[in-house]
Amino acid sequence: MGQVRLLPVRAADPFSLREVCVEHGITQKFIKPHCPWQNGKVERLNRTLATEWAYRQVFTSNAARAASLAPWLEHYNTERRHSAIGGRPPISRVLPT
Repeated sequence: MGQVRLLPVRAADPFSLREVCVEHGITQKFIKPHCPWQNGKVERLNRTLATEWAYRQVFTSNAARAASLAPWLEHYNTERRHSAIGGRPPISRVLPT
């Protein structure tokens, strides 16, 4: 696997992921359909999203639901303790100790 780097994109820019990958020489790799064991981390995040965010409260509108996602993700990545990484939040894996 090569070096991971950020590709800055403004929300207003029309693009497709396929076009961005081709432009930057990135090869996409796909998992087999209906094989969640190849996609375990995403499946685990989806389960956590459902139990700790989506079904934890009643949203009165789609706008209210959408507005609450970013703060929850911030909490998930910077404050919430994860047992798989020794009870630390994920941000601790990218910041110097």
